[in-house]
Amino acid sequence: MNICVFLSAADLDDRYTRPAREFAELMGKGGHTLVWGGSDVGLMKVVADGVEEAGGRLLGVSVEFLSDRARKGVEEMVVARDLAERKRLLLEKADAVVIMVGGTGTLDEATEILELKKHGHTDKPVVLLNTAGFYDGLKEQFRRMEDEGFLPRPLAELVFFAEEPVGALAYLEEALGIK
Repeated sequence: MNICVFLSAADLDDRYTRPAREFAELMGKGGHTLVWGGSDVGLMKVVADGVEEAGGRLLGVSVEFLSDRARKGVEEMVVARDLAERKRLLLEKADAVVIMVGGTGTLDEATEILELKKHGHTDKPVVLLNTAGFYDGLKEQFRRMEDEGFLPRPLAELVFFAEEPVGALAYLEEALGIK
């Protein structure tokens, strides 16, 4: 399975890097391909290293203004013109999406895939990995949107909230009929 992971390129402490690496190792051992922003820095590097070291494949989609941060020696690396094209390519190449901790770029990517799902433009499974409670506030906001009628589909049809990496991968494999 090609799993797109939206996440930070920042250097983060162990409470975020440990679960990210654990998810990456599970992906690699399962023979899955990481589809990611292509950067070889921060949390993006941690995940790419973990997938590669565990036997998985890497498929990067960088963007021109960040190409100096792109990982070298990857089986496939695409360089998009801009962020909009990058998001489109990431989603096209993926069978499923995992949202890990990140900043405004990650939040932008997350809301775009959820908006596409909300309107029926994709049926790819989406997991929000709530590492160290990072997305507790967002989860609460999504529930409020659902409770107050802002979502035309049940929240559970849009996104699965996982607290641990093993639960995130298990959900994706079940959703796509793998294993």
